[in-house]
Amino acid sequence: MTVRVRLAPSPTGTLHIGTARTAVFNWLFARHLGGAFLLRIEDTDRERSRPEYTANILDGLRWLGLDWDEEPVIQSERIEAHRAAIQQLLASGHAYRCYASEAELAEMREAQAAAKEAPRYDNRHRHLSPEQEQAFIAEGREAVVRFRIDDGATIVWNDLVRGEMRWSGSDLGGDMVIARRAPADGIGDPLYNLVVVVDDAAMAISHVIRGEDHIANTAKQLLLYDALGLAAPEFAHTPLILNGEGRKLSKRDGVTSLSEFRELGYTADALANYMTLLGWSPPEGMGERFSLAEAAPVFGFERVNRAGARFDWDKLNWLNAQVLHGLPAEQLLALLAPRWRAQGWSAPSGEAGWELELAALLGPSLVTLQDGVEQARPFFERPSLNDEARQQIESEGARAALAAVLQALEPADPAQLAHQALDADQAKTLLGEAAKTASVKKGVVMKSLRAALLGSLQGPDLVATLLLLQPGGEAVARLQRSL
Repeated sequence: MTVRVRLAPSPTGTLHIGTARTAVFNWLFARHLGGAFLLRIEDTDRERSRPEYTANILDGLRWLGLDWDEEPVIQSERIEAHRAAIQQLLASGHAYRCYASEAELAEMREAQAAAKEAPRYDNRHRHLSPEQEQAFIAEGREAVVRFRIDDGATIVWNDLVRGEMRWSGSDLGGDMVIARRAPADGIGDPLYNLVVVVDDAAMAISHVIRGEDHIANTAKQLLLYDALGLAAPEFAHTPLILNGEGRKLSKRDGVTSLSEFRELGYTADALANYMTLLGWSPPEGMGERFSLAEAAPVFGFERVNRAGARFDWDKLNWLNAQVLHGLPAEQLLALLAPRWRAQGWSAPSGEAGWELELAALLGPSLVTLQDGVEQARPFFERPSLNDEARQQIESEGARAALAAVLQALEPADPAQLAHQALDADQAKTLLGEAAKTASVKKGVVMKSLRAALLGSLQGPDLVATLLLLQPGGEAVARLQRSL
């Protein structure tokens, strides 16, 4: 059998982390078995579907490195095939038109609630006579199309994650609507469970891999496959992504869309790595840090957990830091530069390689790319002094130390300031001599200089900081201000 899997997102919002995780699992399974990973855009919700959401979904998948093997199928372009399938079900007696009004259905649900019964359709129009149908039509009633579900049926399938699954027809809520309301001589808009079956069969999908919240849909869809005479695919229902309280991750938890994770400064490598770990356990010896290409050869559903996967920010942050710390300065700069440009920042004029040196300096301390904005800010913008920095500069010996550093940095001819440059050894020597000149410990010089240059007592390597700020006179200007 040729393995063909699909991701079928609805473009009614941006790419959700749960949908992205489903995409990762589908892609890994396909690549593991040399199969095809396909896309279908399920845009039949006309009111909520937007082309910008489709673009967001495709861009997010590309960013993660999930390539697909055929042109995406657009579900709305296949509506005639869906209606033909519904017509087939009507002709075979597997489906019928239901004329129950919304008011009648609401009354039915209220009665069930009052009796503390589970909501379900009571199949009241399953056996209408031709005369009864004509009477409803004469009233001007429109009809939905419902698929007959035998309450006595038992739906069984072998789930690749959960093993044998058994579902009773009586637990599926009564006869299922497969087309919205329309005049009795027509068929309204086909609905999810019907169109998914028709499209998966047309795309020759061999395995449907999706979240466990679709298990009830799978039972309904297997009945539809049988009624339409179509071969059913295999199913794998993956665990849901849960928040810290053990509930399904939702918008109430804040960040849920892939674009939001990107904006926060998470890398594609780290996020794809982390999503693979949300429900899948790597083989012993593999470790938790890996690429999708490294995971694909060993991926299988025998290592997918049944229990929900709790989202762990600490684990994601650790993975992202590992990715950033391992990047060459050139690659890190390519990721940081767009964020710096968005702030309106650029390197001091004539300082070739300055930004590359800054990226190399900040890299080892970054957890997210957004950290690379906040940590770079005092290099692009002259910072104010925080309380700790002010206290340090006002402490004993600090001003003398800064004056000694300033004297060593200032050239006799101010016009030469822009051309004066130090190397690391010279800077270390200069700081040592400043301590002697001011008659203070070298620690006083270092702490005071950090306060003057960065406005804070925290920051990256001080010598490297001085070397970046010294050309062009910025270090001198900050020392003068502090004094």
